[in-house]
Amino acid sequence: MTWFGFGFDGFGQMRPAGVSGQASCNVNTPVLISDVCGSECGVRVRASWSSRADVHRARCGSHVCVSGFVSGSSEEDCGAVLPESEGCTDALISERYLTLSFTDRVECWEIQHPQNKLVWKREQDNTGHAVALPLVSGGYIMPKPPFFRPLCSKLCAVSLALGSEHAVLLTSDGTVYSWGSGSHGQLGHGALTSQEEPQVVEALWGVPIRAVSAGNWHSASVSRNTEQPINEDEKKEADVFISIQAFPALVDVPNVSEISSISCGSRHTAAVTGTGDLYTWGWGHYGQLGHGTENSTDEPTLVDYFPSHHMCVKDVICGLWNTFVSAVPKEQPPS
Repeated sequence: MTWFGFGFDGFGQMRPAGVSGQASCNVNTPVLISDVCGSECGVRVRASWSSRADVHRARCGSHVCVSGFVSGSSEEDCGAVLPESEGCTDALISERYLTLSFTDRVECWEIQHPQNKLVWKREQDNTGHAVALPLVSGGYIMPKPPFFRPLCSKLCAVSLALGSEHAVLLTSDGTVYSWGSGSHGQLGHGALTSQEEPQVVEALWGVPIRAVSAGNWHSASVSRNTEQPINEDEKKEADVFISIQAFPALVDVPNVSEISSISCGSRHTAAVTGTGDLYTWGWGHYGQLGHGTENSTDEPTLVDYFPSHHMCVKDVICGLWNTFVSAVPKEQPPS
């Protein structure tokens, strides 16, 4: 599996293979990220505005590499392996902190040069089924203090997505809850008010949801029935105009019957189809849509790079102003 990146690269988060420098911090077509290729059992990419964290998983163990900006360093960090991460199962990165999940604990490290600093640690119950960060046993982790926030166990959370000021939670029965800032309709409750506690998104009541994501001012989910992404957000028509949409609305992806995964950036969205194509839409000022321009679009648009290179997209992770994609060569039909 190979990883590609496009969008904002002002701190060297992508470092295309064979390219020593770039005239612009904008990358508007996918470029190969050389330092996350070839891991024995796979790589999971996480992104913040200025940095990228790669969770390398192999038979002999796992670790995290960080690329991009590191506090206190005068230079960009090029894929530095963090010894503190040896054996971790998952990671999240923010502008200042790196969260590491292990089978028996979760740790938050302040990322700084020349030495990282452990600022918080919590023992973790590993008797239950594993969940992905930011979910942990008994609650979830925030990217700033206080790091741990409790969650009611009755919610039966299986997935949690954190936006800049709001959260979207998915339960085991496919129900969606949201809370936090609702100033742009990102909670999907039909109003622009905030919610202190998790509240069910009633407009999705009875529609089983299987994936959720959250950006700065918007959220998205994928239903099990329609197999189409549902936006709970502001509608993005141009760089200078924002339309508020406070109720979830079905997004029409042309000629697509199934969405396998979805991810939200600051003001853009990316979705992978069941056939391995990538569609993006929203704000494109830094090239984060991957269409070869820096234009924005309301309409989900196919990223031509991958089918034109006979590649099948497997996953997508959006940073705030960029997008990271894993892909493999398409299987050729027998001759």
